[in-house]
Amino acid sequence: MEAGELEEMGPIDYVLIEWPDDPPNGEVAPIVFDLVNRGIIRVLDFAIFAKNEDGDVAAIDFGELPANAEALEEFRGASSGVIGEDDLVEAAAAIDNGALAALIVYENTWAAPFAVAARRSGGQLVAGGRIPIQAFIAALDAAEAA
Repeated sequence: MEAGELEEMGPIDYVLIEWPDDPPNGEVAPIVFDLVNRGIIRVLDFAIFAKNEDGDVAAIDFGELPANAEALEEFRGASSGVIGEDDLVEAAAAIDNGALAALIVYENTWAAPFAVAARRSGGQLVAGGRIPIQAFIAALDAAEAA
């Protein structure tokens, strides 16, 4: 990517999805494709890996995925070069032994106009975060109970 293109990008996020018991059933790929096709996100990196029962980590080739997860092969080649071996090791520390996982790095293209305007006005992002839905629901329940 060139410098001008980078300056026009929206915020970058990642998600780590774990399948601890069974391989993906094919529901995730169409949702991600829809988000990409509608211009809401742009997948920059997509890595699939497994952590065996001994805790060893190995990248999974798209061709090795079970039949019901073959649609994920559309992400073959999605690599900006940002995810390194150390990132996979760190991600693997967050998943259970015996699990399959996907690490997805994506641009929030929907937010690019806002992010670009903020940068052009001299602003800079100083903090960001994500509230897990379970924590949000618990906070709402606590607020209603008060």
